[in-house]
Amino acid sequence: MAVPQGAARVARTMSSSPPTTEAEKVVRPGTVPGEVPEAAAADRRRNFLHAVVVAIRPGEWIKNLFVLGPLVFSGLFDEADQVVAALVTFGAFCAMASAGYLLNDLLDRELDRQHPVKSLRPIASGDLPVGAAGAIAVLLVPLALGAGFAVAWDVAAMVAAYGVLTAAYSLGLKHVVIVDVMSIAALFLIRVLAGAIAIDVTASSWLLLCTGMLALLLGFGKRRQEAVAEETSNGARPVLEHYSEPFLDQMMALVTAGTIISYAIYAMESPIVGEKMIATTPPVLYGIFRYLYLIYHRRDTRSTATLVARDPGIVAAIAVWAVTAVVLLST
Repeated sequence: MAVPQGAARVARTMSSSPPTTEAEKVVRPGTVPGEVPEAAAADRRRNFLHAVVVAIRPGEWIKNLFVLGPLVFSGLFDEADQVVAALVTFGAFCAMASAGYLLNDLLDRELDRQHPVKSLRPIASGDLPVGAAGAIAVLLVPLALGAGFAVAWDVAAMVAAYGVLTAAYSLGLKHVVIVDVMSIAALFLIRVLAGAIAIDVTASSWLLLCTGMLALLLGFGKRRQEAVAEETSNGARPVLEHYSEPFLDQMMALVTAGTIISYAIYAMESPIVGEKMIATTPPVLYGIFRYLYLIYHRRDTRSTATLVARDPGIVAAIAVWAVTAVVLLST
């Protein structure tokens, strides 16, 4: 049966109704136009939480494992009270370190926006609002100090000293050539001292010297990585203008030798097992040599924390060292 021409036009008009607009798409039964749907709001909350997690840099907490050094070398890792005290101290330093990272990124957000990689940081990219980042940093400080006080007042004092030095580093010390790297080394020493105080032992002079040398090695290594990255990017650290690669190579050679010698002497004079601790030297040597190989031959510019946590060679060296040390100190 033929369809009347007028009816056909009406049918075509009804079937070719205009596409749904974006505003209409988000309106569902039971909602008011202009309101954000629950799914979108939940998505936004997840994005905010992800930005917070990235901004506090949990991957960098691996540096705070130095707090546990005295626990391992003292042989007290089989005493529950000491282990708990060391772990709480570790947590306190993680909280204070995250507060420091937030402060640093708040201060450097304009400079970071000019960098191809750092511009992706939550604060620089705008994923984490400045006000929220500042509020989280302020909340983390009393949390860190409270955890320190839960162990001992002098542990809290070390956590506070760490926070003050971290703030000083972000506010200006990182722009002073050589002092910047020495400040980084001092932060590692504070970690070790706090770990010793937490379990009521005395950190030996050789352990502190070895820690300082290793921290200087990592610090100058970081500057060399940044100097290599600066060759192909803009917005790098201003202090790198004062670091030439030949100078950094000299510093790396010097502190590498100091690290190896000081650790070997410390291992031979272990107060627990004596010269037997020298058996832990081979994985230490391999770990250092692997780190130098990655920086010089591979020209790897990943962060120190990333190298330590993800490079198979360095991870294997740390694992072998830890197993060997625990076995020796347990017998």
